[in-house]
Amino acid sequence: MLKQRHQLFVTLFACTDAVSAAGACALAWWIRRAEFGGLEFGLETYLQDSMTILVIPILAIAMYGMGLYKPRRDQSLFDEVIQVAKAALVAVALIIVLVWMSGGRELPEEQIVGPVLPSAVFTEPFRYQIFILAFCLPLAISIQRLAVRLSLRAMRRRGRNTRHVAILGVGRLGQITARTLERNAWTGIKVAYFISHHEQTNRAECIQKTIRGGTNEIELILEKYPVDAIYIALPNAMSSQLPQILQRLERFAVDIRLIPDVRLKYLPQSMAVSVLEGMPILSYRESPLSGFGGVLKRAIDIVGSFIGLIIFSPIIFGVAILVKCTSSGPAIFRQQRVSLAGDTFWIYKFRTMTNHPQSADPTWTAENDPRVTSVGNWLRRTSLDEIPQLLNVLRGDMSLVGPRPERPELIDRFRDDWRGYMIRQHVKAGMTGWAQVNGLRGNTSLRKRLQYDLFYIRHWSILFDLRILMMTIIRGFVHKNAY
Repeated sequence: MLKQRHQLFVTLFACTDAVSAAGACALAWWIRRAEFGGLEFGLETYLQDSMTILVIPILAIAMYGMGLYKPRRDQSLFDEVIQVAKAALVAVALIIVLVWMSGGRELPEEQIVGPVLPSAVFTEPFRYQIFILAFCLPLAISIQRLAVRLSLRAMRRRGRNTRHVAILGVGRLGQITARTLERNAWTGIKVAYFISHHEQTNRAECIQKTIRGGTNEIELILEKYPVDAIYIALPNAMSSQLPQILQRLERFAVDIRLIPDVRLKYLPQSMAVSVLEGMPILSYRESPLSGFGGVLKRAIDIVGSFIGLIIFSPIIFGVAILVKCTSSGPAIFRQQRVSLAGDTFWIYKFRTMTNHPQSADPTWTAENDPRVTSVGNWLRRTSLDEIPQLLNVLRGDMSLVGPRPERPELIDRFRDDWRGYMIRQHVKAGMTGWAQVNGLRGNTSLRKRLQYDLFYIRHWSILFDLRILMMTIIRGFVHKNAY
């Protein structure tokens, strides 16, 4: 019955995707015809000209390849829209390649100028249609998916299209699992009962749900009270029993979900599973900047720092002269800081203190600090002392956005006192960050700053970086805690 429901919803999504894709193709075709003329309609010409018969199967393959036809009740709408947009753009790219390889046979003959060569495919009307399709296809599929998902969620909240599950584990983790599922009623997942993680139990209830027995009775319980899935929420002390429990559950056609006994604050990134020659590898923690996202972030850093150095070059020379003329010592101050993977680098700042070995003092600057010069106080208040760090960004020591870099001696102190502090080194240090744009600058709560930094790492994206940069520009560089 459950597999039939899965097949039904896969069919539903496949059909609605096909209808949306056909609509996007029709819209792109109509806009191109309106722009370049020739609105006469013929079914055969339309199917060939609009590329509908090419787009639908290629889109289905791309969607299937990205796992968009798997039943994932607990997937967020935002994540699904992102995946749908990626699949649609991949489909458009594949269509361009196929049309190029075919020499343009998918286009009407009157649009092919000269001999049938790959370059002839990319005529102006075709390029225009592909551009429109690349915009309309992700938009149409995303809107359709959102509509279907929201309809399913509304239906599940009313108690229809539900799945009943059992939770193995009555401790803290099992109770958290049950409460989380109950709070998210839109998933349609209902907790039917508990199974104790002890071999035997005398308890009858756990958070108002029936406890059917202990691990000794798993087979009897599942035969008498069948469910669609079982959530295994064992405490760490009993993790050694997991292989045996999984082996016993092989007799039952139920989905199995494993809930690790690890608190979320120790999981700053999403966990992923890979397989190497049949050996499963669980990625517990890794830098979110690996892959194409990291390359794109570095490209933005290079372009942004280069433009910033050009824009601020008059200010840089002016401030350098002002610092040099008002106090003895170099205009640029260097200090060791820690960035990605714990690597140290020399950070550049305009000197704002009297000329003495500041790096030997492992304390933050306090308000009205006597070491700060009058010009230095103004530079700190306006954050102009940070401008030379654009050179650090251009060199690759830092990023435009990220947690602020700290001195090695402070990190040695904090790594033992604050759990999760070293996770900050999973990304490059930044000139500005999520904590800074929310007012956590200077001698403010270290706990709060760490929370904001870990939030940034856990939810990092290019759009998040751009948002922080815009907030930095809009809110300005002056802040009461900058001293």
